[in-house]
Amino acid sequence: MNIQNDAFAALRYRDFSIVTINQFCLTLAILIQEIIVAYSLYQITKDPLTLGLIGLAEAIPFIALSLWGGYFADRFNKQIIMKICLFFSVPLPLVLWLLFHLHGLGHISVSFLSWGIYAVIFGLGTIRGFYNPSATSLKPFLIPRELYANGATWTTIGWQSGVIIGPMLGGFMLAYLGRETSLFSVAALLAICFILINLLHKRNFPKIETDNILESLGEGFRFIWKTKIVLWAISLDLASVLFGGVIALLPIFAEDILKVGPEGLGYLRAAPSIGALITMIALTRFPPTQHAWRNMLLAVAGFGIFTILFAFSNNMWLSLFALAMTGACDSISVVVRQTILQIFPPENMRGRVAAVNGMFVSSSNELGAFESGLAAKYLGTITATIFGGCMTLVVVTFCWIKTNDLFKVDITRSSED
Repeated sequence: MNIQNDAFAALRYRDFSIVTINQFCLTLAILIQEIIVAYSLYQITKDPLTLGLIGLAEAIPFIALSLWGGYFADRFNKQIIMKICLFFSVPLPLVLWLLFHLHGLGHISVSFLSWGIYAVIFGLGTIRGFYNPSATSLKPFLIPRELYANGATWTTIGWQSGVIIGPMLGGFMLAYLGRETSLFSVAALLAICFILINLLHKRNFPKIETDNILESLGEGFRFIWKTKIVLWAISLDLASVLFGGVIALLPIFAEDILKVGPEGLGYLRAAPSIGALITMIALTRFPPTQHAWRNMLLAVAGFGIFTILFAFSNNMWLSLFALAMTGACDSISVVVRQTILQIFPPENMRGRVAAVNGMFVSSSNELGAFESGLAAKYLGTITATIFGGCMTLVVVTFCWIKTNDLFKVDITRSSED
């Protein structure tokens, strides 16, 4: 069978399969924890801004350290960096459990609880700043170049599967098992991730050529700036997630607008990934890399439109549909962007390019959460969501006008060069 026509081609490589399973377990752990922390803290404080501050607490160290994480990923062994990061992540859910436990006993105030949670999330952001560039830049070394698009699809399927199951599990576990069992389960999942990374075969990686740290860090920025399709792909995703993301506000929709409780929050949080996963399965056979830039712009526009539809919905089923469609649109954008980021950077620069991408795109989820929480506090939750969807459409229109030459770029041909 021609591997390019084999939907499971990338998964036939042992280490790639291990990394994909690891990503599923890691996403599962993070999302269970996110549901527990966000819903519990909002129930205690009733302040939308606390949800935004959770995102900000993770974004600040992640942005500050991502470039250094990219440098370390290109300078040292990526797999060892991942092991160290996972080792230090295991105790964090246990610290969160202790904070909630002490608050429940009346030993600490709401203010101390909130700042303690922000401190733990700050620690998670610090770990992500080093983990993400290594994990992202490792994947192209696990499969042949002609399977990058297939690999990007399966990587996203692993992630989206975790995002589907994690929130639903988190919601049900919080409702029926309580915070203690849920947070202990998160720690166990992180321990499994640590074990999985230790199962990878040892390998060596191309190293950066310069010992000048500042020059090395700057190379990632310079490469992105001069490679127009990479620059615009990162910028488009950054702007759309920064303004259009509604995930941080879902505890408010679940508690105060749709009134569906923690179980409903689990469904709402999982809905985008259900839409994404269904789309990803189709993309394993029909990759969106033909007319890639056009497809990415249309997908981001759809993301904005369905975000607006969600804002106007008062019906749980319509809300779930709108969120599922945002996930479907986002998955197309993700596959195109990940394929671009794997094809264009040189091998010894992938860590730094991944770090710059992480700074502006991955952190945009947390910065978007802060923007959403701030806007919801002063504009109202529904108005803030509508504003975000409209701003996404404005960004797409601007990009469509300014990037006519990118419609002619054939990334399928670039992947074969």
